Amino acid sequence: MVMADPARTMMTDGLGRRISYLRISVTDRCDLRCRYCMAEKMQFLPKDQVLTLEEIALLADLFIARGITKIRLTGGEPLVRRDIGDLVRRMGRHIGAGLEELTLTTNGTRLAEHAEMLADAGVRRINVSLDSRDPERFAHVTRGGKIDQVFTGLAAARAAGLAVKINMVALKGVNDDEILSMLRWCGEEGFDLTLIETMPLGDTGEDRTDHYLPLTHVADLIRADYALTPLSHRTGGPARYHAVQGMGIKLGLITPLTQNFCADCNRIRMTCEGKIFMCLGHEDHVDFKAALREGGLPAVEPLIDRALRLKPAAHDFRIGAGEGAATRRHMSVTGG
Repeated sequence: MVMADPARTMMTDGLGRRISYLRISVTDRCDLRCRYCMAEKMQFLPKDQVLTLEEIALLADLFIARGITKIRLTGGEPLVRRDIGDLVRRMGRHIGAGLEELTLTTNGTRLAEHAEMLADAGVRRINVSLDSRDPERFAHVTRGGKIDQVFTGLAAARAAGLAVKINMVALKGVNDDEILSMLRWCGEEGFDLTLIETMPLGDTGEDRTDHYLPLTHVADLIRADYALTPLSHRTGGPARYHAVQGMGIKLGLITPLTQNFCADCNRIRMTCEGKIFMCLGHEDHVDFKAALREGGLPAVEPLIDRALRLKPAAHDFRIGAGEGAATRRHMSVTGG
């Protein structure tokens, strides 16, 4: 295990922002093809270009030693990665010893077989992406997904004692008529709900402009039925939370376009190739894989400081007629 240097247990970028949150994409593969996230026919990375689980664990050790206190495992779909339990258990050993929290974002299709393992390894809460509860609409958005698998997974997560937050991308003309019913269902189930504006990442074969739904409008819609009270609660991510009148759950809003949240960004992202992206909306990155394979962790550590210096002030997301994607990368590559 990499030992923390007491003099270097805080990572700060060039703008003075404390970086304490690392999102790790363990695979670019997914068993769904959500229309806002991936193209219908994807070309995935060859196996030799993907970090091994041991390499991911070594890099996570180094980041924790440098001051990362929260890690979120993402994909693609992280639970399709073979032997993912080995990685989760190894990372879970850091909880209480430098790492404050280990979490995971999943589409829920494989939760039934993994929920107990996640809880045993120290994961206490998960995010489940669910944009519709209607079977036909779910199949449309995911290009063939079966929603019963997600519901079975959610039941398994609850049985394992995992707290669940539902992530719902708000899409005009697709699921905007379902947002209130999703909120009520989450209230009944005891799941927090976070709504997300669609982001212009990668060519998905879909026109995002047609489906972009500002969450300022959605919040007004919700307020017509329920009072929303802003909360100081934070989970380390970009969501801003509200208490919902009459419900014991929190409503989160992630608004990269209508209310930019970059000023207090505390995150960096590592892809399954070992590339560190300092911003979801920029192509600039630092490649750790070659350094790790050629020189081990001593060759990687100086690259962390380089990455911190390169972190931009803000993303440059724009949606509108004639606007292309902000990056060539699909969201599945860097895990959102």
